[in-house]
Amino acid sequence: MTVRGAKNLVPKAMVAALLGSEPSVLRNVPEIKDVEVVTSLLKLHGVTVVKDPESGDLTLDPKDAKTASSTAIDAHAGDSRIPILLCGPLIHAIGEAFIPDLGGCKIGDRPIDYHLNVLRQFGAVVEKRPGGIHISAPHGLHGAKISLPYPSVGATEQVLLSATRAEGITELIGAATEPEIIDLIAVLQKMGAIISVQTDRTIRIEGVKDLRGYNHRALPDRNESASWASAALVTRGDIFVEGASQRDMMTFLNTYRKVGGGMDIGDDGIRFYHQGGKLSPLVLETDVHPGFMTDWQQPLVVALTQADGVSIVHETVYENRFGFTEALARMGANIQVHRECLGSVPCRFGQRNFLHSAVISGPTPLRGTDIDIPDLRGGFSHLIAALAATGTSKVTGIDIINRGYERFTEKLAALGADFDITTIK
Repeated sequence: MTVRGAKNLVPKAMVAALLGSEPSVLRNVPEIKDVEVVTSLLKLHGVTVVKDPESGDLTLDPKDAKTASSTAIDAHAGDSRIPILLCGPLIHAIGEAFIPDLGGCKIGDRPIDYHLNVLRQFGAVVEKRPGGIHISAPHGLHGAKISLPYPSVGATEQVLLSATRAEGITELIGAATEPEIIDLIAVLQKMGAIISVQTDRTIRIEGVKDLRGYNHRALPDRNESASWASAALVTRGDIFVEGASQRDMMTFLNTYRKVGGGMDIGDDGIRFYHQGGKLSPLVLETDVHPGFMTDWQQPLVVALTQADGVSIVHETVYENRFGFTEALARMGANIQVHRECLGSVPCRFGQRNFLHSAVISGPTPLRGTDIDIPDLRGGFSHLIAALAATGTSKVTGIDIINRGYERFTEKLAALGADFDITTIK
């Protein structure tokens, strides 16, 4: 099976096209819901988006960018959080932006305060209006010295998309440095941006007056690759993930090997497989890059239910990411969630009554049950648990998975899964 461009890069690169004075071409684009949402939002704002019927490449032309009505934006955005990232580029292109009240996966608060504070520091005027927030910059955006209290990926993207054409120099301290962030910087540099990344999580952007278009191939989706790797462990299977990149998955691959998973790493992808013996328990903490990514945690937790012993997982990125374990417990998994920081270093969720640590005892047989999918990664995790369970599971809410997994039901079928549109066996 094949993974294509990263969900955490492609929509943002599409938004970046708004900054250019000429068309951009984005390649290796996955067929996922988030791409559809951004395509609709860009078209609403006058951007021409043309998809090549054979390659799937997107050509995005922003020359006729315009204001869109708040009701139309709200209707097309759905529960996506992407509209917040259109603000900087829209202000540069047409002088204003509107974002509806935002949804997103139910994995934590994820407030947009970081974004709004960033925009204010650039000189934007933020006004609460019915149904959302109106943002304008009567005197244009200006460079600023910004320090993030936490290396938020979304806030870092906001700074990059806003600062590249702002007047003056922007210094961002405490930036996220995930591979998808570096790839977005590569996109912007192709357009003519001047951006440097320091070793201490500081990013420096020298604003330029105009940007060109870009031609870029999106980096592969390391989160989808890791999800399928965990699926191979849970189902005692063997999956070759074409497009999986060792360079962007090193922390995951080390952990996968410690659990007892097998892998063969090639230039064109990675083969992940269950080696047939017992799986080993782990003590694991999620962290920002280059640590163990939070999106890798949920599918791996399902695999740890089949490990021989007690595993401890400390979630430090999102405070409510263990909500998905309730369904696993009903399937027979032995998982206890705790408010304490069960890790080497106390995290920002300690003493705040968030159930952000988990103790998993295994191995435990899983049995089918009814499941309502709560979020993207949790939903994938529930599906692979259902495939490993005895009996039949009825799974609802699977549309959430379409946000980040391309043609996932087709891929499941190709891998031998037994399911119809509402049940998994």
